[in-house]
Amino acid sequence: LHVFPDNHFDLIFHPISNLYIPDVNPAWRECHRVLNTHGRLLSSFFNPIVFVGDRDPQYKEQQIIKPTYKMPFSEIEALTQEQIHLKQQNQEAFVFGHSLTDLIGGQIKAGFQLAGFYEDWQPNPRFVIDHYLPTFLATFAIKTA
Repeated sequence: LHVFPDNHFDLIFHPISNLYIPDVNPAWRECHRVLNTHGRLLSSFFNPIVFVGDRDPQYKEQQIIKPTYKMPFSEIEALTQEQIHLKQQNQEAFVFGHSLTDLIGGQIKAGFQLAGFYEDWQPNPRFVIDHYLPTFLATFAIKTA
């Protein structure tokens, strides 16, 4: 967003893309900077709980959630060097999980007023946890000043 001037947009739709950045807080600050006063930010992200469990397929087959990782989650720290090299070779993005403090609190800290919050179920569950609670989260925030 750094290429855009201050107070340039009325609306930003920020889909789950923060999954691909190690720190979401600069994104919230930039969103606030480029939005006009009363501009709106619609943002979605994964519930951080999806990043806690071990991804070993044997646990999924057994319907076991084995807590392994803490927030913030970083694939770069969780993967082996071989797995990192393979992702780089395949030009795949690395995944990062953020705390609710950064995902929601970061918007407030950037200057947004939260006007709405929504959670939804994963329509195509990939992880065991997806069967037990809504893992999609969304916020509606307004730049008030």
